[in-house]
Amino acid sequence: MNIQNILSQAFDNIVPFVVLLGILVFVHELGHFLVARFCGVRVEVFSLGFGKKLFSHKRGDTTYCLSLIPLGGYVKMFGEQGSTAEFSEEDKKVSFTHKTVWQRIAIVLAGPLMNFFFAVLVFGIVAFRGEETRSARIAEIQSGSVAEIAGLKTQDKILQVAGQDIRSYDEFQKKLNHFQNSNVELTVQQDTEAVRKINVAVSSTKNPNLFTTSSTIANIEGILPYAKGTLVAVKFDSLAYRVGLRTGDEILKINNQKIIGWNGLNKLISDQPVQIEIDRAVLNDQKSDKKEKLTLNSQIENSLNIKTISDFGVEHPDVYLDQVVAGSPAEAAGLLKYDKILAIDSKKISTWDDVLQTIKSYSGTDAITMTLLRDGTEVTKKLTPKMTSQMTLQGQEDRRYTVGIMSMMNIAMPETVVIAENPIMAVGKGFERSWDVSVMTVMSFVRLFQGEVSHKNIGGMISIGKAAKDSYQMGLQAFLMTMGILSISLFILNLLPVPVLDGGHLVFYIVEIVKGSPLSLKKIEVAHQVGFALLMGLMALALFNDFTKFLF
Repeated sequence: MNIQNILSQAFDNIVPFVVLLGILVFVHELGHFLVARFCGVRVEVFSLGFGKKLFSHKRGDTTYCLSLIPLGGYVKMFGEQGSTAEFSEEDKKVSFTHKTVWQRIAIVLAGPLMNFFFAVLVFGIVAFRGEETRSARIAEIQSGSVAEIAGLKTQDKILQVAGQDIRSYDEFQKKLNHFQNSNVELTVQQDTEAVRKINVAVSSTKNPNLFTTSSTIANIEGILPYAKGTLVAVKFDSLAYRVGLRTGDEILKINNQKIIGWNGLNKLISDQPVQIEIDRAVLNDQKSDKKEKLTLNSQIENSLNIKTISDFGVEHPDVYLDQVVAGSPAEAAGLLKYDKILAIDSKKISTWDDVLQTIKSYSGTDAITMTLLRDGTEVTKKLTPKMTSQMTLQGQEDRRYTVGIMSMMNIAMPETVVIAENPIMAVGKGFERSWDVSVMTVMSFVRLFQGEVSHKNIGGMISIGKAAKDSYQMGLQAFLMTMGILSISLFILNLLPVPVLDGGHLVFYIVEIVKGSPLSLKKIEVAHQVGFALLMGLMALALFNDFTKFLF
């Protein structure tokens, strides 16, 4: 069993990484190879991987090989080192150095461009198969907001923006961006009800996404990005508890009707027999993420005077603990999963934001006192927050006091599957997504140099390996999306004007065009040494970040 477990772990962790990186490297080197052959250059070696050759086969002038270290690859072309040795006229015909500058540019540029077009293909395949994405259905409307006053309702499906059809929330947002600080007509529908046309004011707000060129985005005040999910907390010894509901259960269906969002739980209140389908965590230990589906049956009698979810014994779980981080002050103090936070230093806690703000404003001196509810009994614990460094969703470093706890609150976000109607539309979607990811990648470098994004976000092979493993476990779409994003990253990274990289060679050739003659070998060698030092420094930083993030 131990050997089987080891092999299983190796497969889950290593194989996705090798497959992902191997495909991307192969595509990149294939670009160089095909254009070199087209330009008449003799390709001596086409290798996937570095180091000792595990397999090789020579066909024509080229030796094709698979090497031991699967962290890259290379295409070795005759005459590419710019040797000062004499070349015969026959050798000059197949020498990389003796090709025109435009042919050399084409050969070098082919690798990165191949990665871009491969990403177009991958994203196109995802679109053609059907992409799971956020639905253009309103998750929740804020009471008294502009959206509610205009006539929009929770669970409205947005069909059109200014007469143009939309199929996802992403398409809705992109079309809405054209109407900032003006009015727009939305065509919406509530389930099977009649289609309605709503005229609503669109405001402009700061774009929370740092990795785009747009500083603002359109916003309809009152449309919330998500609804509260259906994870529940159950009051000890309540009717909900007696019929079998437990804190941490996620309610999926009531009387075979799917429930989306916290507001849908009002259907629990009924004097008829109620069948409740739930997901429940299998708690062998706190790290378990296995779930089982259960069906509970209950009947609420009129005499009990139960009119609300709270009367039934169910409450929102945002101040209940979902996770206690190993080695944290919370674990040392004895906090447990499913504890409810009642107060911190005698200050009553109502929302998770209360918890965050109270701990964040810790003075750094005395321990704090946390009052908890555990299995119907109040428990008091003392703990000392510690200063930690975390990354926000925007890649910024946030240093603040924490105790190592996570809220049980979950979110409900309506999803849909958008399928490209034909291969041409799929390719168009692939180009659109590849362009968006390219802009995002370039802007991540810009924000990094501007200091708006922390250098701790730079990741190396361990980060790639984790992304490959996680996306593989999530399914084919996630794995393909990760492959497409990394392919774009290789496209952008290889075009950076750093000697050793393709972009550095392109700079040499541009200088040659302007100057009218190639740079001297001496200058190229010095530039390569500088470029190699920069590349090694970047790799060392990435490796350090990976070790810090994943191992410590």
